[in-house]
Amino acid sequence: MAQPVVLDLETQHTFREVGNDLRKLKISLAGLYDYASDQYLSFTEAELSKLFPYLENSSVIIGFNIVDFDLPVLAPYYVGQTSKFVTNDLLNHVQKSLGFRISLDDLAKETLGTKKNGHGLLAIEYFRSGNMDRLREYCLSDVKITRELYEYGKTHGQVFYKSASGRTPIAISWGLTKSASGSSVNLTLPW
Repeated sequence: MAQPVVLDLETQHTFREVGNDLRKLKISLAGLYDYASDQYLSFTEAELSKLFPYLENSSVIIGFNIVDFDLPVLAPYYVGQTSKFVTNDLLNHVQKSLGFRISLDDLAKETLGTKKNGHGLLAIEYFRSGNMDRLREYCLSDVKITRELYEYGKTHGQVFYKSASGRTPIAISWGLTKSASGSSVNLTLPW
């Protein structure tokens, strides 16, 4: 039976460098948690072909801003349409509930009592300096936080953020953000 995966991507370039064109950001590293094997995995740009079967065989791809960021960044590398993947975008659920966006770091601090170990620009610096170990650590930390936030919300029906009045709950039902039109995606699998 298909199981979920959690996905996060890091890029080689900033928005400013590519004129805000997501498709030109280029992937430096993809991080993944695979529920089926209970493993955290990472894939460099050259290894992305090994990532695709995980995405294609998953029941749902869970992430934070994956619909508007990660999947469009991944699109130039994938032979099919990344928009066909079944997704659960946690940011979309939070934004729908609140009417505005909240960072993964802010949600993690208030919900899990943890924080991210940096920001996206640091990931670009790690890549450019060839520090792949730090890049991998940063990316997989984001994957872990996203997974833990998803699990917390699934179990408790809420996550938290800090508002002007303090720690504030956000009612959450992690339903699917979007789904494929009834067809499976298996473009990289052998015939």
